[in-house]
Amino acid sequence: MLVKLSMEFGSGRTAMVTQGAAMDEPPSRPTWSRQIEFTLAGIGCAVGLGNVWRFPYLCYRSGGGAFLVPYLLMLFVLGIPLLYMELAIGQYTRRGPVHALASVCPLLKGVGIASVAISFIMCIYYNVVITWALYYLFSSFQAPLPWQNCNNTWNTPNCTAHAINGSNFSSTASQEFFKYKMLEQTDGVHEAGTLRWQLFLILILAWILIYLCIFKGVKSTGKVVYFTALFPYVILIALLINNVQLPGATDGITYFIVPEWDKLRSVDVWVNAAAQIFNSIGIGFGSLLAMSSYNSFNNNILKDTLTISIINSLTSILAGFVIFSAFGYMSYLQGIPIRQLAVDGPGLVYIVYPQAFANMPVAQLWAVMFFFMLLCLGLDSEFAMVEVMVTSLMDAFHQDLMNIFRRKEFFVLAICGVACLLGIPCVMQVGIYVFQLMDHYTAIVSIMFLAFFEVIAICWSYGVTRLSANVKEMNGSRPNIFFRVCWLVVAPVLITVILIFSIIQFKPARYEQYVFPSWAQGVGWCIALASIIWIPLGAIHTLWLLPGTLLQKLKLSITPFALNGKSKMPYYERGGPDGHPGIAVISSNTELPEKPLSQTKF
Repeated sequence: MLVKLSMEFGSGRTAMVTQGAAMDEPPSRPTWSRQIEFTLAGIGCAVGLGNVWRFPYLCYRSGGGAFLVPYLLMLFVLGIPLLYMELAIGQYTRRGPVHALASVCPLLKGVGIASVAISFIMCIYYNVVITWALYYLFSSFQAPLPWQNCNNTWNTPNCTAHAINGSNFSSTASQEFFKYKMLEQTDGVHEAGTLRWQLFLILILAWILIYLCIFKGVKSTGKVVYFTALFPYVILIALLINNVQLPGATDGITYFIVPEWDKLRSVDVWVNAAAQIFNSIGIGFGSLLAMSSYNSFNNNILKDTLTISIINSLTSILAGFVIFSAFGYMSYLQGIPIRQLAVDGPGLVYIVYPQAFANMPVAQLWAVMFFFMLLCLGLDSEFAMVEVMVTSLMDAFHQDLMNIFRRKEFFVLAICGVACLLGIPCVMQVGIYVFQLMDHYTAIVSIMFLAFFEVIAICWSYGVTRLSANVKEMNGSRPNIFFRVCWLVVAPVLITVILIFSIIQFKPARYEQYVFPSWAQGVGWCIALASIIWIPLGAIHTLWLLPGTLLQKLKLSITPFALNGKSKMPYYERGGPDGHPGIAVISSNTELPEKPLSQTKF
């Protein structure tokens, strides 16, 4: 697989490229039916569950409104330029992350494979969050809501309908519903427990929904995103209108927007702001790069970049108003400070929010709306992660896969089936610990390394000059000086700083007060290595196959293989005169064919 996923470097032989070299043309690449479909799909990919739980949590922990200062700064100097970079590479190469990254910097071709690996790992456990949302959605049709009181078989003697300041109760009704009813969680990762059949069946349902939305590729996904990308805003606005009328809501909103300026002196706040922009937009995951490969060659990249990134951040701020108004209401009911209400991660969505809805008028209506919104947000992001895997494998093994599966629809079904089976540990009684372990070592550890090498490959190895020429060929003008400076200096420096502080401040995975044992942490590192190990392996593989001395190998390995002849750049054709896959070597006097990369076969 490594050979084909790395631009199919062959046996190491070289072949001179001639203008009339014969090559088999790949099947024509589908495009979005309308360009608005890509924009909506991009918004759906960027806007996800992290906007609803991670952003509000960071705001509350980092000084409320003070967090918005570094957050917005990082958006403009890091998020927007890097998204512009990824969309440009995807649209120009018209390939998924594997082939796109291999073409711009063969030495770091493993970055593309790592993007596919990390997206596949994330789609396995991310769909478990969608499974939980479906479970809560179905439960929301009961009256009263099952987490509204402590008169249920799963409740403990220490349960209370809602926490009261100074009380001796140790858990609320919503906490016990999440832990003891839905999850039936064990005491630790060492106790696997049994399969939660209800969750397993809902997990299958979740994957069926994903399959039905993506099995036709961009033609089916493009139609679904009209609803899944837009409907969450209807619910968010409805929730906000309802929440601001509740007692205590003003205190919650004040807590959200009034800054604690002293917090800006903390380096953590700035690093968290950059990391939130980075993870929210999805730089390094390959999702938006893969989806942009289905754009028309002359699509306006900058317009899509600004639309996706700005709407993503505005959604986070809108969600902040919704969440903190609910926090204020909960603080009013329970008589405890707002700071004691916020819970990071899934607990914020599945414990704190349900507890707030349980005390609202028409509780069932608001609960149904909220969890349906979570379902839509989750589906959009899941589409993108699965599409990375499908696009990359189809780019590399199209003919082989068609020989086996006959139709692309059956191949997509196989991908969804395998991911569903791999998600079974997450729906066992030990599932919450498996989920936390996978999330910590994938979303926190792996993605930082992956993004660092992606920026190095594109911004420094490939170069800002080449990237700007590509954008000019597609859109008629070079990116302005702001983007070129961000690509050349600001983005690489910021990514390096984030990576360094992530390593310095790294903490082992934990779930609430439970600390994972050493063997579980080892499993977590194996999960992390399952993606980032491809970066050094790809580099070794490239150097091994290239001819010449080590210095010559290094020089060739950072020379782009597939670029436009019009821009006087190296040009790659797959296969030598005998059709055998090989490495193209271009001499300085070679006449480059006037053929855009969008028509080049990798």
